[in-house]
Amino acid sequence: MKEDVWVICNKGWNPQCKIVITAAIINIFNAVWFARNQTRFNDKVSHWRSAISVIISNTSLSGNLTNKRASSAMADFSILKKFNVSIHPPNAPQIIEVIWSPPNFNWVKCNTDGSATATSSACGGIFRDKHAKFLLCFAENTSLQNAYHAELMGAMRAIELASSSNWNYLWLECDSALVVNAFKNKYLIPWKLRNRWEKCLSSVSKMNFVVSHVYREGNCCADLLANIGLSLSHLKIWMDIPNCIKGAFGRDRLGMPNYRFVNP
Repeated sequence: MKEDVWVICNKGWNPQCKIVITAAIINIFNAVWFARNQTRFNDKVSHWRSAISVIISNTSLSGNLTNKRASSAMADFSILKKFNVSIHPPNAPQIIEVIWSPPNFNWVKCNTDGSATATSSACGGIFRDKHAKFLLCFAENTSLQNAYHAELMGAMRAIELASSSNWNYLWLECDSALVVNAFKNKYLIPWKLRNRWEKCLSSVSKMNFVVSHVYREGNCCADLLANIGLSLSHLKIWMDIPNCIKGAFGRDRLGMPNYRFVNP
């Protein structure tokens, strides 16, 4: 019997409603026990209305004092209102403003990204100067690999293109924290890429080089280029802005923000 009662608390209620239902059951047990003892030992009969009032009052106190959150379900809403509990709405998502930042004087910034599907993977990147002016961009199919492999391929291709263009002040930015960490820990590099990775590290050792992480919302141009790479058969380099990224490029150049929503 006791187990059947407690099953009521585990029927998918929201956290605040679950607290209220649990408190109601406990207070019902307590009210019955108190009324029985009053009758047995003090020869007093408790009125049922008083018992209900105490149950509602104590349950309301538990529901209002908890830091648990409610949901928008009507059944849960009805139960909370029956016990005079103020609804604690779900935590609103945190909104982060993400703005692409141009590099400093004399520096070139390259944003890179990788993309992978069940049948292919690709990388892409875009180079811009301190005025957010377009320099070049690229996209490349990296065959059937995972997204991390594609991200690394994009970073290496960016370094190789920067080196061949004599851009010796290079800021590499991507939305993969794992790729950023790979520049500090060579053991994060798959063995198939080790030789090429070592050559890229040799190149950046002769540059003024920095690598950083950006949220995906601040990496839109590179993301679009990586998706284009999925349909290519070879490396493609653009010396003029391709139409597919003009919208995202314009937003970046004007300093217009994108927004990232993070659930607490």
